[in-house]
Amino acid sequence: MVFYEGLTRFEKARIISARALQISMGAPFLIKANAASDPKDIARREFEKDVLPITIRRALPKRR
Repeated sequence: MVFYEGLTRFEKARIISARALQISMGAPFLIKANAASDPKDIARREFEKDVLPITIRRALPKRR
């Protein structure tokens, strides 16, 4: 089951960039990766493998 299936491209970019920042600041990897790899590549692979502990909360439209 892919949790991130219904996200917009902007939400995907925000998640990947936030995770890449965490990795560049020294956060541990959630997948096997080389330490010399680019943080953006590692974050993208973590996103694709659906292992990120990041949750998206959206406000639902108000009903009349």
